[in-house]
Amino acid sequence: MSVAPASSFPRPLPAPATIGMPLAEVDTPALLLDLDAFERNLDRMAASLAGKTIRVRPHAKSHKCPEIARRQIARGAVGVCCQKVSEAEAFVRSGIKDVLVANEVVGPRKLERLVGLARDARIGVCVDDAGNLSDLRRAAEHAGVTLDVYVEVNVGANRCGVEPGPAVVELARQIAAPLLFAGLQAYHGAAQHLRSPADRAQAIAQAVAKLESTQWLLEAAGLKAPLITGAGTGTYLHEAASRVYGELQPGSYIFMDVDYGKNLGPDGQPIRDFEHSLFLFATVMSHTVPTRAVVDIGLKAHSVDSGLPLVHGLPGVVYTKAADEHGVLTLAESASVSLGQKIKLIPGHCDPTVNLYDWLVCYRGDRVEDIWPVTGRGAFY
Repeated sequence: MSVAPASSFPRPLPAPATIGMPLAEVDTPALLLDLDAFERNLDRMAASLAGKTIRVRPHAKSHKCPEIARRQIARGAVGVCCQKVSEAEAFVRSGIKDVLVANEVVGPRKLERLVGLARDARIGVCVDDAGNLSDLRRAAEHAGVTLDVYVEVNVGANRCGVEPGPAVVELARQIAAPLLFAGLQAYHGAAQHLRSPADRAQAIAQAVAKLESTQWLLEAAGLKAPLITGAGTGTYLHEAASRVYGELQPGSYIFMDVDYGKNLGPDGQPIRDFEHSLFLFATVMSHTVPTRAVVDIGLKAHSVDSGLPLVHGLPGVVYTKAADEHGVLTLAESASVSLGQKIKLIPGHCDPTVNLYDWLVCYRGDRVEDIWPVTGRGAFY
């Protein structure tokens, strides 16, 4: 028996729904987008920054979907961020003309692909190493293109980035044509999920202080940073108020997830500035005892790095365990589900969950209104 090569199998697979279909008929597992909630989230972000002279460059690693990027840009975003060259390729090839790879890009093959994109769009990239900067400059020269380069500064996440202060100045000095010194990348990822509002405010205040002292050193060296970009959904209002940041990179606000839903406001209650608009759609596939049911969404259909999903709209029903292809629900005595019932789950972490799906099934009310491809799905290289 012969087996066709993997390249002969079509990808993406057919969508689990068709436009106009009742929501109850959507096949599962599926990734649902509540368009009403999604659009309110877009509008709330714009309203929260009204009157502020600050740019928004949403982080597209959350959605990997050019249609969503277009809708963000239509509401005033200057472009998008992404994390990997392949993500940037997906967006540029879909017509997005301003993309910042808010990450370091290392290796000749990746650099070749990166600079190639600059023929069709404005491309930015981050650096935190002089050797990588030299490689980037050579690649840009060879391709005959110009790139925006941001020195990444470690403002507290302790991931990528040079330390604030003289190290930033030294690296910025070495940025030369055809590369342009576009500014500083200063994203405090660890601050986004600090639960206490006081802790989040303090973390960003400390980051801002480091950036202010670094700005002073840059100016003393004749290297004023044109722009400081960063921030996320959990803290963006602090960066917006800082008068240091000129651009914000929130991503998860369009969807929200279980983890962001745990952040607290000044009243000690969970923040509800943005709504849950992204859901996993599951079917009850087994229900042999009253207190337990099993759905068809397990580890291969959602990320659990930030915890298990929440069951939406069914009090007393809790998603308590995930296996490869199964999700176990525990039911209180007062709760009930039925075999074949469709249920919605709020994902624990939206970004890696979206990366598992080819399609966003977009609905309004109880009907499928549109189906958007997740063009950057699997783009992590």
